[in-house]
Amino acid sequence: MLRSCAARLNSLRGLRGLRGGFVGSSFPLKNIIHENHSLPKPCWSKGMRLLFDQMMKKCEDGSWICFPSHTYGSTKMSQDFSAFIRDYFPTASKAINKEKLSQARLFCGSFEDGLGFEYAMFYNDAEERIVCLFEGGPYLQGVPGFLHGGAIATMVDQTVGMSAILAGGVVMTANLNINFKRPVPLCSVVVINSQLEKIEGRKIFTSCNIKSVDEKTLFTEATGLFIKLEPEKNI
Repeated sequence: MLRSCAARLNSLRGLRGLRGGFVGSSFPLKNIIHENHSLPKPCWSKGMRLLFDQMMKKCEDGSWICFPSHTYGSTKMSQDFSAFIRDYFPTASKAINKEKLSQARLFCGSFEDGLGFEYAMFYNDAEERIVCLFEGGPYLQGVPGFLHGGAIATMVDQTVGMSAILAGGVVMTANLNINFKRPVPLCSVVVINSQLEKIEGRKIFTSCNIKSVDEKTLFTEATGLFIKLEPEKNI
């Protein structure tokens, strides 16, 4: 199943002209599949595992794809990032510590298992829609017993950002408009639904909502604006 999903993702990348970003051609899937963090872990709750299994069944006919998740921890990855920064941010690249870059990790993958961001993303190409299963760990607490608003905003950016990447390739967040409706209980499982809304030139518009597993409780609604970047034409 995992290999078939990987093959579909590589095919989709070619169709979308995907390059750079989180899953672009600079970071080949075959080089990172062994450190995939979106697969079930012992720390996942039964509810998270059940939802994952349900989504994986939807992948069997090819209508959905499960995205791999990783931390970009290898030397090869840091070299790829150096090239990416040089191409897209030539001025800023001079200020970046190349030695520290080799130690860099994605923010969402920087916590030990079960303590921070536990999530798995699934994509439907026909519907241009992403479903993200998210379980926020105890290190993401804000008000006692609930997730910090910044942690929720991070997952909003992560999810709608992936929608924008699939639509436009290398993108940067320009605006997030987030409406917090209800607090999300700490260590609970929620579902983030992200949708591509429209594309206007280099502008990519997305939206998402965060709901309880039974879809009866709306926690958050958000919209995002992303700008497609080109080498030496960045904002």
